[in-house]
Amino acid sequence: MQPANNYLYIRLRRKARVRKGQIVRLCHIAQLVVEPKYERALNEMVMHQPQQEDGNRVLIDMLHIIRKVKGLFPELQIEHYGEPHVLLEIYTDNRPANPFVIGVVWLLLFIGSGLAIMNFHADVSMIAVHQRLYELLTGKKVDHPLILQIPYSIGIGAGMVLFFNHLFKKKFNEEPSPLEVEMFMYQENINHYVITEEYSKIHEEGDAK
Repeated sequence: MQPANNYLYIRLRRKARVRKGQIVRLCHIAQLVVEPKYERALNEMVMHQPQQEDGNRVLIDMLHIIRKVKGLFPELQIEHYGEPHVLLEIYTDNRPANPFVIGVVWLLLFIGSGLAIMNFHADVSMIAVHQRLYELLTGKKVDHPLILQIPYSIGIGAGMVLFFNHLFKKKFNEEPSPLEVEMFMYQENINHYVITEEYSKIHEEGDAK
């Protein structure tokens, strides 16, 4: 009968990041609760040796971890919680951003968004709408009803700031912006695709053996 304290409680992280060429140890990819006499050896246990063909993402499956742990401590009973795998992102040190490239991208986005807004207003005849509204409110006809156009223009900018919940680096509340939600969903779809592909490779390698 196994002693009651010979249990390893393990929760894998959904995603972990390590530097390219770094040896991946269990402490990098999981949270452990175990007796102190096992803790150091388990945390330092090597889970993955970097390979040239790894690319920038590697999937580590829970069964792989169990085999490693059982090989070193066969007496441990493993209780697993959470995800059945961890997606390992391998990164390299990024070069500092080039101010010239940032400036060019910013300029292109500024011009593109400005043209998009201008084309929209031309399509819906916004000038004619403002002229008609001004005439209904004041009884006068003018070519440039600035009293309507200026607040309208300010409102477009303020509305965009409130919609995206950002003013430079400042956020107005803790709710994610629509752009952040879309980026999150995009990243989740990528992760799901990578996990599916990695499992397919694992199964193919198993069948080949």
